[in-house]
Amino acid sequence: MASESSITIGDRDIDPVRGGLLFLFIGLAVTGYGGYDYFQQEQAIDTAVSVDATIIETGVESDSTGSSTSTDYYPTVRFEYTYQGQSYTSTNVYPATVRPSYDTQSAAMDVVDEYETNSTATAYIPPESPGDAFLKNQRSNGPVIAVGIGVISMLFGGRSLFIGYRKP
Repeated sequence: MASESSITIGDRDIDPVRGGLLFLFIGLAVTGYGGYDYFQQEQAIDTAVSVDATIIETGVESDSTGSSTSTDYYPTVRFEYTYQGQSYTSTNVYPATVRPSYDTQSAAMDVVDEYETNSTATAYIPPESPGDAFLKNQRSNGPVIAVGIGVISMLFGGRSLFIGYRKP
């Protein structure tokens, strides 16, 4: 029987120290990735060059994987553009790598509704990475959410370590 302070994965109990270290490591990695993505997003917005882009297709992807019973919806817009004589295709709505998700399909559709297939839109290109153009020159909350999840994981791991070291 698992004690109140142990971590169970499958049918195995992991002692609080090892489990705490695992959660600390995962939390640190997620926080680092979110912080890095936030920095990249800021840099892309600050240095972006605008060009005309042609919308190829729009839609909404859904994902119901993971431990949650709910479905997440992601707006998708595929567009083509030319920068310094080179042609590119991108699907980035926002400059962040962590895509924002929406709880309802209609909320995700609201994002793509402003883009029509075969129409022209403004795309923003980070000059240091011209293949990573995006359509909305605004911040996404995806990296901040990743940092929050990482911090919570680190707190959980720290608590588990503390309990593990205090055990007699």
